[in-house]
Amino acid sequence: MVLEFEKPIADLEQKLQEMKELAKGRNIDLSSDIESLEEKILALKKETFDNLTRWQRVQLSRHADRPYALDYIYEITNDFIELHGDRTVKDDKAMIGGLGDIDGRTVMFIGQQKGRNTKQRQERNFGMANPEGYRKALRLMKMAEKFGKPIVTLIDTPGAFPGLEAEERGQGEAIARNLKEMFMLKVPVICIIIGEGASGGALGIAVGDRVFMLENTWYSVISPESCSSILWRSWDYKEQAAEALKLTAKDMKANGLVDDIIPEPLGGAHKDLKWMAKTIKEAIIQSLKELDKIKPEKRIEQRIEKFCSMGVVEE
Repeated sequence: MVLEFEKPIADLEQKLQEMKELAKGRNIDLSSDIESLEEKILALKKETFDNLTRWQRVQLSRHADRPYALDYIYEITNDFIELHGDRTVKDDKAMIGGLGDIDGRTVMFIGQQKGRNTKQRQERNFGMANPEGYRKALRLMKMAEKFGKPIVTLIDTPGAFPGLEAEERGQGEAIARNLKEMFMLKVPVICIIIGEGASGGALGIAVGDRVFMLENTWYSVISPESCSSILWRSWDYKEQAAEALKLTAKDMKANGLVDDIIPEPLGGAHKDLKWMAKTIKEAIIQSLKELDKIKPEKRIEQRIEKFCSMGVVEE
């Protein structure tokens, strides 16, 4: 999959591949031309990805090849054991969770999971969890607290499922309860936005001691398309909406809504999963070292203060 702004890069990469095949097939020395073209491609990549618009970063966060929660978990841990069900309704496959080992320490992972193909997307409900998904997440958080295990959440959702049946089963209550309970968890909580972070669907597992965003992700109360449809009665103004929402990682860091930004490889996280997973793992380990030094009561106090201090009121 090639995004619109990536096409000039893709064209040069195609030329580079053709040049290499020509040199190999006809035994011609084109090393200097190949090197020159490789330098040109690298320069174009840096220029392109250093100057992405907010809408382009939204597109990159949704890239079809972008790693999902389970991709990272399986790279970060060697022995992940997935746990299922909310013990009330069913197992929501849009919300995954389980125990994994990071350098000898057991961690409870919780995250939203999307699908690669049509069948998987339907099974995962496009990463949009139902109430039972949020209740499963809370059950696993409480289990982690009981056994003194830190919690890492990986957020990637276009929002909580808005269907009638979800509302009938208490979607709003389930998310609200998660917010309340996450503030009071006695174990360290680290939240990482790895793709889309839309509305209460994202916030339902995003209250933590440390909140990170990957470089090419977004976090907002509403998606650019939905904002455009409300303000302009059309999705045609999604780019303007994205600019107005200021939803990128840089925007969120500047406004004090997240603690830090985790860099991605040039071109996006999907260009090097192993490097990206290693970088996320390092951020988790470093955060746990810092949080372990703080007493649980103090962590809870700081967590509450962090979220209560967000926002500016002008009179």
